[in-house]
Amino acid sequence: MNVLKVPARTIAVFVLPCLLLYTCMVFVPILVSVYCGLLDWNGIAKAKFVGLANFERIFTSDSVFWPSVKRTMMFAVFSMLEIPFCLLLAILLNRYVRKANTLVTMYFLPVILSVVIIGQLWKTIYNPASMGGMLNGILLAIGLESWTRSWLTEPQIAMYALYFVSLWQYFGYHLLIQFTGVQNIPNELYEAAKIDGAEGFKADRYITLPLIVPIFKISIVLAFIGSLQSFDLIWVMTGGGPAHATDTVSTYMYNMSFLSMKYGYGSALASILVVICLSFTIVINFVFKRIENKVS
Repeated sequence: MNVLKVPARTIAVFVLPCLLLYTCMVFVPILVSVYCGLLDWNGIAKAKFVGLANFERIFTSDSVFWPSVKRTMMFAVFSMLEIPFCLLLAILLNRYVRKANTLVTMYFLPVILSVVIIGQLWKTIYNPASMGGMLNGILLAIGLESWTRSWLTEPQIAMYALYFVSLWQYFGYHLLIQFTGVQNIPNELYEAAKIDGAEGFKADRYITLPLIVPIFKISIVLAFIGSLQSFDLIWVMTGGGPAHATDTVSTYMYNMSFLSMKYGYGSALASILVVICLSFTIVINFVFKRIENKVS
């Protein structure tokens, strides 16, 4: 293979502007946030340096933080459940459906809608039947009156209602990624496997799955890390309520920083969220690197 040799100075000319921009837009705000987490500050008045007091309070005496971490992790885990199903559907669409691109485009439509619109739409669907809620109305119509709920105001139910909306919104997104990955596998490999007697799911076992691992990893990382930062949908639908029952680390951080005017405390929460995201990114990359080495 011919490799184009480009001088290091030329590479630097193209890379440095992006690197500087990324540093200013990502790393500098992170460092500022960590510093603000060391302050007792409402964002307006004079700040007081308190060291690690905010972090100590978060880890030892904050009754909202650990439940919010648990909900954040559950949100991330739920967001990954649909990815294997998306892969299976992508394989079936690619193999058996003639105009699969049209179907994938239809599944993708919720992704391009504004989160605010989706949130308001599902709030209406989850409303009580007396207020025109479609879900409760359907349950009443088919005789399942005992299943009707105040979906967004019952603490035990509200978070699961949000999980479902998130799964619905991003189903098409992950399906598109998996479908593109499956389509890019050369047909010659399947034809060669067919000659050797491997067809259908047997061919998928030895061809599709090993070659789709990098694409699968992209979906997992995007779903998991994106869910750890989940904020907009939850804020639009419940605002973290009722009684913090749907608070994740992101919504709790926003609540403390801008509604409770505890900017230093909120910055400490933001710093912890960054550490959580980075940690899981490293773990996921490590796990998939081992899987890729194993199947290659």
